[in-house]
Amino acid sequence: MAAKENLIVTTDITVNPREIDFVTRFQRNWQHLRDIMGIMRPIRMQPGTTLKSKYAEGTLQSGTVAEGEEIPYSKFTVKEKTYADITVEKFAKAVSLEAIKKYGYDVAVQKTDDEFLYQLTANVTDRFYKYLNTGTLKGTPKTFQMALAMAKGSVEDKFKNMHRTVTGVVGFANILDVYEYLGAANITVQNQFGFQYIKDFMGYNTIFLLSSGEIARGKVIATPVDNIVLYYVDPADSDFSKAGLVYTTAGEASNLIGFHTQGNYHTAVSESFAVMGMTLFAEYLDGISVQTITPGE
Repeated sequence: MAAKENLIVTTDITVNPREIDFVTRFQRNWQHLRDIMGIMRPIRMQPGTTLKSKYAEGTLQSGTVAEGEEIPYSKFTVKEKTYADITVEKFAKAVSLEAIKKYGYDVAVQKTDDEFLYQLTANVTDRFYKYLNTGTLKGTPKTFQMALAMAKGSVEDKFKNMHRTVTGVVGFANILDVYEYLGAANITVQNQFGFQYIKDFMGYNTIFLLSSGEIARGKVIATPVDNIVLYYVDPADSDFSKAGLVYTTAGEASNLIGFHTQGNYHTAVSESFAVMGMTLFAEYLDGISVQTITPGE
């Protein structure tokens, strides 16, 4: 007996649950990071766009002006410094049939997917931490507490001079410095998606606790949350699909990552492919304060 008309068969279902789960978790993690930081504007860009930080420089003229004399102008100029070009980065992972047979799907595939996702996130954040170290608002306070205070104060002062509103400040410090300073103090350190942070501490919206590989001991970095922008290339770009490269995305307004899985029968491996073009960026380089602790005798 023939099947009924309009029966939905297996070939009609093209949604890959594994791909949807991967991109959804990646997107959700970044949304949580945005929530933790406070504000992070996602802006879609085209591949090859050059990102440039802005900074101001100039000379303040003497304020000692005799009665009736003309007050000299202090000239300041806003310049740009090239940071990087936005490019589409490509990543791949493969798990052999033998590994799946030996360890099972949940370990061989799912666990490695989890690590794949975590390291893709770290790929973006690690570059951002290195970029923060190039901030031009520098200081040399004597203590960790003073470093926190001066980092926050200097960026607020800078933005006020630029006539821009600061809705909040986010800080970055070495986790060992924080615990050494806090000692036995009772304070809540939150941990989500691999990020450790303290909320509402010493006037900061958030202070991220980073490892020594991400920020050196004796250094505190701060910037207004309004200064942080997330630029991205949409992996669902129609030109990619025209070339036969179709990736699953989160299906929202800002698609941050594309993911595709397939079985390679030639080598008997399960392949995973991820593409993304994400850059965390600070619009104003002189809106990043880098305080290096230099204790006196």
